[in-house]
Amino acid sequence: MDHDKTGCQAPPEGPILCINNCGFFGSAATMNMCSKCHKDMMLKEEQAKLAASSIGNIMNGSSSSTENEPVVAAANVDIPVISVEPKTVSVQPVFGSGSEGSGEAKLKDGPKRCSSCNKRVGLTGFNCRCGNLYCAVHRYSDKHDCPYDYRTAARDAIAKANPVVKAEKLDKI
Repeated sequence: MDHDKTGCQAPPEGPILCINNCGFFGSAATMNMCSKCHKDMMLKEEQAKLAASSIGNIMNGSSSSTENEPVVAAANVDIPVISVEPKTVSVQPVFGSGSEGSGEAKLKDGPKRCSSCNKRVGLTGFNCRCGNLYCAVHRYSDKHDCPYDYRTAARDAIAKANPVVKAEKLDKI
């Protein structure tokens, strides 16, 4: 059949890449974007509409959130921009007497490591009651010389759970 006579469009010659050049294929239903880029674009549009409606509410002086009318003509509104100078705050780390022991907690932004052998543990690390993170070898308290006193903690827990019950010395009449 001839496509000019029927008014239909010919199917695309091949797959269409996303117009954002992300490497995935797009479709005409999503404006030649892949599904992820299309979803991101829709979220940005919704956020822009919400921002425009909140700016419109502020400019109109209404503070109630019951209005459901988004303001679309917010592009013509001039908003004065106040420049804010960032403050720099210097924080000096406090170290105790200059000697670092293996029992001290190490504050790192990097990968999680065992406090005893410095092995990377990632998600498989074990948090001890002393507050440190250990690998599978050093997770037990006798393997890493744990300073936490389990005996007194257990005594306190038992004493708290089992209050002393004393019988009355005289029978009430």
